[in-house]
Amino acid sequence: MTQAHIPYGRQSIDESDISAVEAVLCGAWLTQGPAVEAFEEAVALKVQARHAVAFSSGTAALHGCTAVAGLGPGDLVVTSPLTFMASANCARYVGASVGLVDIRPETLNLDMAQIPAEADAVVAVHYAGLPVDLRGMKVRPRVVIEDAAHALGVSTPDGPVGNCARSDMCMFSFHPVKPITTGEGGIVTTNDDSLAHKLRQFRTHDIERTPDHGAWTYRISELGFNYRMTDIQAALGLSQLTKLDTFIQRRNELADRYRALLGPLPVVLPPEAPQGFTHGYHLFAVRVRDRERVFNGLRSAGIGVQVHYVPIHHHPISVDIGVGPGDLPACDEAYERLISLPMFPDLTEAEQDRVVATLATLVT
Repeated sequence: MTQAHIPYGRQSIDESDISAVEAVLCGAWLTQGPAVEAFEEAVALKVQARHAVAFSSGTAALHGCTAVAGLGPGDLVVTSPLTFMASANCARYVGASVGLVDIRPETLNLDMAQIPAEADAVVAVHYAGLPVDLRGMKVRPRVVIEDAAHALGVSTPDGPVGNCARSDMCMFSFHPVKPITTGEGGIVTTNDDSLAHKLRQFRTHDIERTPDHGAWTYRISELGFNYRMTDIQAALGLSQLTKLDTFIQRRNELADRYRALLGPLPVVLPPEAPQGFTHGYHLFAVRVRDRERVFNGLRSAGIGVQVHYVPIHHHPISVDIGVGPGDLPACDEAYERLISLPMFPDLTEAEQDRVVATLATLVT
């Protein structure tokens, strides 16, 4: 008998989420209505930021960050090699150059102390839900952007990730496998009034109403995009946000249980949060030997493991960066062994036991 498939990640949707979306579908506004502003206000309050500006995706939100920061040709934007390509492409979208700094092996996060003095900006990725320690910057670039796609609901000694205590802007993603979901979507938090205004303009074609010239009139002065979040998405996000703390608690419970069950096996467990930090466990990425055999064995057993990520400098598009496989040893060594095990709030202990039992047959 074929066992049910266990994905590496999955949304957690209940009746309250469905009811919230139904209410919008039965209302007057499907987009450009009050739900988006309500969601923005709720996120800003949650992370203790002055502003939150919603976007159609996390990638669009990162594009907004680099655009409104004024980055462009001749600027160097540094990021982690162990991330999804959007963390680098947000620089390319505005014509800036991409630079990579190796990770710290003990955290899998960007080594902030190695950011070069010539960097104009850094996109600091909170890998797997463990916040990067921004206090490690020896030289602060002109622009600091947090890529917190994995890290909504976690904190550092400075407070909640997203409060922009040491950054200019912080981006969260709401893809279905992220801490909460809006289907697709993203949001940028900031404490800068000017940046917030520019972000809102950028995501809405740069449309500015000009009622003094007629109630129907508007003007467009800069290149903008249609990166709006819909009210349908925002309603789901508002409902999901009320469950965020419960989701993060459950992820930590599952992580603790994984650690206990995997302790005797020859695998390297994910880094734990240092004192003063909390961990969101968006991913539970272990390191194994003979990764391809283990990966294929788990997939064949119906366990939908994944690898996060193929490093930025391993992709053909990154030839312009000037580094390739083998040039960033900490990242390259980690990549050769990483496997993300199933991790989502609705994962059952029976499913987790099955994951561990199958993994044990492949690594021992």
